[in-house]
Amino acid sequence: MKRKGTQMDGQAAAREEEEVEESPSKKAKVAKKGRGAVSILTDRAFSDLPLSEPTLKALDEMGFKTMTEIQARTIPLLLEGRDVIGAAQTGSGKTLAFLVPAIEMMHFAPCLPRNGTKVIVISPTRELAMQTHHVAMGLFNHHTQTLGLAVGGVPIGKEAQQLVKGVNLLVATPGRLLDHLKKTKNFVYKNLECLIIDEADRMLGLNFKDEMEEILKRLPMKRQTILFSATQSTEVFEFAKLSFKKKAAENEAAQPKPVYIGVDDKKPKATVSGLQQYCCIVESEEKFLALYTFLKKQRSKKTIVFFSTRQAVKFYSELLGYINIECFHMEGTQKQSARNSNLHGFIQAKSGILLCTDVAARGIDIPSVDWVVQYDAPREPEMYIHRVGRTARGEGGEGKALIFLLTQELTFLSYLKEKIVGENYYLSQSAKSAYKSCIEAYNSHQNKSSFSVHKLDLKGVAKSFCFSSPPKVNVSLESRPSKSRNRQDRCRSKHGISCTNPYGNMGVKNRQLAKY
Repeated sequence: MKRKGTQMDGQAAAREEEEVEESPSKKAKVAKKGRGAVSILTDRAFSDLPLSEPTLKALDEMGFKTMTEIQARTIPLLLEGRDVIGAAQTGSGKTLAFLVPAIEMMHFAPCLPRNGTKVIVISPTRELAMQTHHVAMGLFNHHTQTLGLAVGGVPIGKEAQQLVKGVNLLVATPGRLLDHLKKTKNFVYKNLECLIIDEADRMLGLNFKDEMEEILKRLPMKRQTILFSATQSTEVFEFAKLSFKKKAAENEAAQPKPVYIGVDDKKPKATVSGLQQYCCIVESEEKFLALYTFLKKQRSKKTIVFFSTRQAVKFYSELLGYINIECFHMEGTQKQSARNSNLHGFIQAKSGILLCTDVAARGIDIPSVDWVVQYDAPREPEMYIHRVGRTARGEGGEGKALIFLLTQELTFLSYLKEKIVGENYYLSQSAKSAYKSCIEAYNSHQNKSSFSVHKLDLKGVAKSFCFSSPPKVNVSLESRPSKSRNRQDRCRSKHGISCTNPYGNMGVKNRQLAKY
């Protein structure tokens, strides 16, 4: 083992993630651990909103009094009927942010079982759908509307019977929802008023794009649409445009565009402030020994270990059991009952180990996880964020994350940093703007002999904004270069330097910026 416990820069992680609401008991525990953590709560109470008495009573019983930032910014817009694209950190409270307005809409409009489904929430995994359904059950405690769940691993016939009777709010996974839309007769969804797509990036990552496009074609287009995504990539942005398409109407031009709400866009770190990240560099033959030693020392803690394949989960679960380290395990081929049993057992345990694949990486709310260990590096940079989001959740949450890397895999840390910014539409635009302003600010120095923008290493500056090479931007250079510099410019015109191509054909090899 060459080096162990190297702490990673928080920004190397990337953009953070989703949430499923925490129980009041977890909130109390988290509050005790909040040493120096940045608060996600606002000073606004749910009672400040024009909510119905049944909803306010349910929120109070569930222990929710004060809104988080995503809730305070999103709920008023959704109550007005606006379409919203949302992005927020893990544990930020977005499940309540979309459920509360949906339930309020059904409360104030005629909504009986015979009216069919008014609201559909689509979740990428069974576990996330079940947890969203659980939160909705609490909010429905004093309402008369009906609630349903449609996920794989459950007999479809029973679900169909419930849908025919009338389900006002349905939480479903994409595949099972599409099955019901195609096959379940007398499933009334023509009155749909609100579609909620939770974790759109994860939906695309699990190859649900075709199913989602088919679902969107079948559902009424005249509706309110809410889309939440942990990462705002170009692919997600294109999917959002498809999701928010409206039926052609006379006043189509006057229809307001979806509102984008990203509560973390201006924060310096992509991961939550209470998360400490570490890297363990180890050779292949010593990798399991390092894991065994770590787990043995952390037996009193609650630890999740991620593997890349279900076969690895099965093998290491059996192997650790033989050497007296008992583990829970979850992977995609398990029966739903077995997955639920293992998940419930780990949640209830004060300490323990859960081995899993990425099936558990998104949306599952497990209280008080101390460590997230990545035995195998994630296939995609975004998945790193999804994995570490299982710890340091909620208000003031704290936790630690450890990733095992081979010596030849160390470049993954740099890749992780660059890839997230490059593929994140909103963050990439922000980085370009910041890069441009940095160059222009440098050029504004009065002491040109010391601060010459023409001598500035643009490639190095670009890397500080997470670009592998300088992005193409139009930079305004007001200062006039020296006569010798002008002569060099004229000589180098053959290299293609112009106002539209300030880097020239040779890029940063000879001349980085052109005066124009």
